[in-house]
Amino acid sequence: MNEISIIIITQNEAGHIRDCLSSISWADEIIVVDGGSSDDTLAICREFNATIYENPWPGFAAQKQYALDRATKPWVMSIDSDERVTESLKQEIQTLLQSPDPDIAGYSIPRLSSFLGKPIRHGGWYPGYQMRLFQKSKTRVSQSRVHEGFIVEGQCGRLRNDLLHFTHVTIEASLSRMNRYSSLEAQDRFEHNGNRRIHWYDITLHSLSAFWRQYVTLQGFRDGMHGFILATVTAMVKSALYMKLWEQQQKRD
Repeated sequence: MNEISIIIITQNEAGHIRDCLSSISWADEIIVVDGGSSDDTLAICREFNATIYENPWPGFAAQKQYALDRATKPWVMSIDSDERVTESLKQEIQTLLQSPDPDIAGYSIPRLSSFLGKPIRHGGWYPGYQMRLFQKSKTRVSQSRVHEGFIVEGQCGRLRNDLLHFTHVTIEASLSRMNRYSSLEAQDRFEHNGNRRIHWYDITLHSLSAFWRQYVTLQGFRDGMHGFILATVTAMVKSALYMKLWEQQQKRD
């Protein structure tokens, strides 16, 4: 069977990392790259005999590339500390690696994400395919501040079993994440298209459009109150994004 490295980037993830590592303890190699944790993250990682590298936080994309570069096995899986590999997904991966298709360089995995403790199956969140399993020699990380991903050279396939994602545990955490990610995305957009002027209607209409698309068009209403709050948070992200773009333009002007 082909061997596999599983890579994780961390920073103060003591509340998540144990369950994450328990779900991937079968891997041939676990690589943890830590950006400077001040909690028990690294102590927990040592319990699982992970290979640990400490690298001052350079941003999501750069940190994931740093982790990928240090994997030593031909196949690599990337996982976040708030994600879990189910037993069925583990078996699917191990079966695949026993005799991999020589024409396939990477696989996207369906991800079932939770919002405030409830798995979300509508609103565009599921199956939420993520490129997470790939041949190391054919893969690099896209260089963006947010929503970074793995770029695989070659044909790609899809797995069937879900990767579980325990995100947005509280409203406070969700709003904090919204603020952080909208700032990063605003920086990326401003650098690539800063000359596009932002008007008041951009802030309003993009927000309303995001809510309508997620809650109505993509049937987020089927997830009940959770779906409504999630669509509202998504709309707030859009509002914050365009307000921050406008702010950047004001500073430049």
